[in-house]
Amino acid sequence: MLCEHVLPREERPDLLKALAVDHLRDSRIEPPTNARLERCLASAERTFETRLCELVFSRLDPARVQALEELLRATVADEDDPEEVDRTSLIHWLRTDSRKPGLESVEEQIAKLGRLRAVGLPDKLFEGVPIGVQKRYRERTGVETPSELRTHPEAIRATQLAAFVHLRLAEITDSLVDHLIHTVHKIGVRAERRVEKRLLEEFRKTSGKERLFERLLEAALENPDGTVREVLFPIAGEERLRDLLREFRAKGSYRQEVHTHLRSSYKQHYRRMIPWLLSALEFRSNNAAHQPVIAALALVKRYVNSKALNYPASEEIPVQGVIARNMRDLILETNEDGEVRLNRVNYEVCVLDALRDALRCREVWVVGADKYRDPDTDLPQDFEQQKAEYFAALKQPQEAAEFVKGLQDRLREALLTFHRDLPKNEKVRVTSKDGGRFSVTPLDPQPEPPNLSALKSELGRQWPSTGLLDMLKEADLDVGFTELLRSVLTRENLPRAEAQKRLLLCLFGLGTNTGLKRVASGDDSLTADHLRYVRKRYITREGLRAANAQLVNAILSARRPDLWGEGTSACASDSKKFGAWDGNLRTEWSVRYGGRGVMIYWHVERKATCIHSLLKSCSSSEVAAMIEGVLKHCTEMEVERQYVDSHGQSEVGFAFTHLLGFHLLPRLKDIAGQRLYLPDLALGEQLPLLKPVIAQRAIKWELIEQQYEPMVKYTTALRLGLADPESILRRFTQSNAQHPMYAALKELGKVIKTIFLCEYLGDEGLRREIHEGLNVVENWNATTGFIFYGKGGEISTNRLEDQEISMLCLHLLQNCLVYVNTLMLQRVLEDDQWRARMTEEDWRGLTPLIYQHVNPYGSFRLDMTTRLNLGQVAA
Repeated sequence: MLCEHVLPREERPDLLKALAVDHLRDSRIEPPTNARLERCLASAERTFETRLCELVFSRLDPARVQALEELLRATVADEDDPEEVDRTSLIHWLRTDSRKPGLESVEEQIAKLGRLRAVGLPDKLFEGVPIGVQKRYRERTGVETPSELRTHPEAIRATQLAAFVHLRLAEITDSLVDHLIHTVHKIGVRAERRVEKRLLEEFRKTSGKERLFERLLEAALENPDGTVREVLFPIAGEERLRDLLREFRAKGSYRQEVHTHLRSSYKQHYRRMIPWLLSALEFRSNNAAHQPVIAALALVKRYVNSKALNYPASEEIPVQGVIARNMRDLILETNEDGEVRLNRVNYEVCVLDALRDALRCREVWVVGADKYRDPDTDLPQDFEQQKAEYFAALKQPQEAAEFVKGLQDRLREALLTFHRDLPKNEKVRVTSKDGGRFSVTPLDPQPEPPNLSALKSELGRQWPSTGLLDMLKEADLDVGFTELLRSVLTRENLPRAEAQKRLLLCLFGLGTNTGLKRVASGDDSLTADHLRYVRKRYITREGLRAANAQLVNAILSARRPDLWGEGTSACASDSKKFGAWDGNLRTEWSVRYGGRGVMIYWHVERKATCIHSLLKSCSSSEVAAMIEGVLKHCTEMEVERQYVDSHGQSEVGFAFTHLLGFHLLPRLKDIAGQRLYLPDLALGEQLPLLKPVIAQRAIKWELIEQQYEPMVKYTTALRLGLADPESILRRFTQSNAQHPMYAALKELGKVIKTIFLCEYLGDEGLRREIHEGLNVVENWNATTGFIFYGKGGEISTNRLEDQEISMLCLHLLQNCLVYVNTLMLQRVLEDDQWRARMTEEDWRGLTPLIYQHVNPYGSFRLDMTTRLNLGQVAA
């Protein structure tokens, strides 16, 4: 049972043991002793691994095995300079991440892709092997040296290397597509900046134009018979008038000048990558509307080695869907004979721009990619067979008419209720100003809690200058989350007690960003190499997420309801920018915050415990990050209400969250300009007070009804984790407005958003609830600066995995602070005198996210024999 059903999907020892005990009890079999159960689990793991490796090895012919072995023997120098042998090993070179966008990075990634493809793995090598198991073997290959890999039995070695090659092929293909998207964007942005810079210089030369025009007109009207030299030149001067003429000419040719700069940059530098990309990547599309882009790519590929300036007149050149309508007058050339010719360089620029847009909305996909794979594979393939179960899991009716009828009734009731209560609502008004606006009075400030400062001082008195490292240790001794951080290899030679100590120091060094070398300097028995060994083999993204989930569950369990209230199902999410090295594809310039960096998106529940974190680029969707956190937090908390700011919501986001079964509650920045949509225009006669803010059209219910089943299909894919929310939501954006489901999602989102607006504007308590929830996540963001203080708070690595590890260690360390503070506050509030002092405002403002009594600095000496006096009962 373990080998067939459990081990392919789960490897954490605690869960394996719990599942085994549950199975034995369900079968009415007395569980064995703990030691014997562990031996049985270890035996099952060995059996599972042996069978799997033998299966994969049997599917490999000797030539493929030899090609895999070559990855361990070869060096990078073997590719270009056979005489140079003292160079980086080939397997290590293949592991490295892509650098920042540029021709050199594209060339390097294509070389890696070619080397991996040369191995020639069979298409169905890992058929029937879960992706989690493949990633497990890929992790092992990523941490072992070539000499360590060579010590494994042949079947295990071949399986590990095959899993590495199989997954690495998809990763590098994705990175090449990212390079293409980034490069095309960069070419356009640089061209616009150059033109804008030149125009700005021209504008500065001719300042005060309005007054100058006025004086010129007055002079011309006063002396209509005079000459220009006599009347106008004394006012402006010949040179200044020439500057004005150049400025107005530049205004009229802005698009042309941008295109000229863009074309020049592409032709002189970036055009070299076209043959590489077209030979390395295979583009396809399932949408007839985007087939012209595929045909255009084929045309460009046919002439990639040609020196002709224009395409022959005999070629059928795709124009519709490739060249933007406002660019055709610049791209299409007409010769003296009236024949339309198409310059190859101009056309290639348009093709790349159209390809970028199609790739971003996933209407064009890439063979062999993962993130940019065929979007149809994201959907559940058994949807028709399991349709009833999927609708039931979402708690949605199977009939579209029933779904629409329920929405119409809810929307009608919400609008009528809001209109009825509006005259009594002193803080919300509807005005006709600027075409109709909402006017909302800001919330009144709540009274300051009178005793919280004294309570914080009491923590400092009882536990003065508590070390942050001691808090981490204390949480682990209570919860045991380091037990989930196991070696990715099959054996652990390090004693568990020593591994625990080193793990805690590694987590602290990474979570505070001080680094392993600084943390190791506080213990004479450890060196930085000892910690690097543990970091490399024990600390993984999956292990840290499991450790965070276990710690969150422990916090929720440790809370006393009489102090903290009953458990909550509400969560707030927001992002925070962190500086990061930019030699990679994730770090971007942040338009909102300035500077290069990455964003960490936090999901924090009402009492300041973070249930999920996600590292993302600055330009990626916050709506997708919000949905992913709700679906993948892996804790015992069930999220039913999700607070976000304006960037975390959209009409498509409202649609998906409704179908997924939780309430999206945003604090909207542009609340004054919102519009209410009616179920039918006839209802507007019953809502005279809302007439200025009612949209000019009603909801298009037929769109929702027609696309109801496809919407549920995509929502099921989100719920089952078949695709990440970023990939699915990328399909339904303005750049893909012709997609019929995008229109249906927008209509459904308008319905749910209108219902929310009626509730939000009609209930001051809901507005305050959302505001308080977002204040909690803002407090969490502020505390990250206190903990992640090393290296100026900048993530000082270009490896994408290391960036995520730093984020997850920060997440874990901050939750440890919350856990220990929860116990400390409960210990203080056991005193009847303190309980009597607490007022309603104090209980409202009580939070474990405080750090005035905490010392994150100093000498990092970890004493495993001492404990903080928190009053726990010994296990």
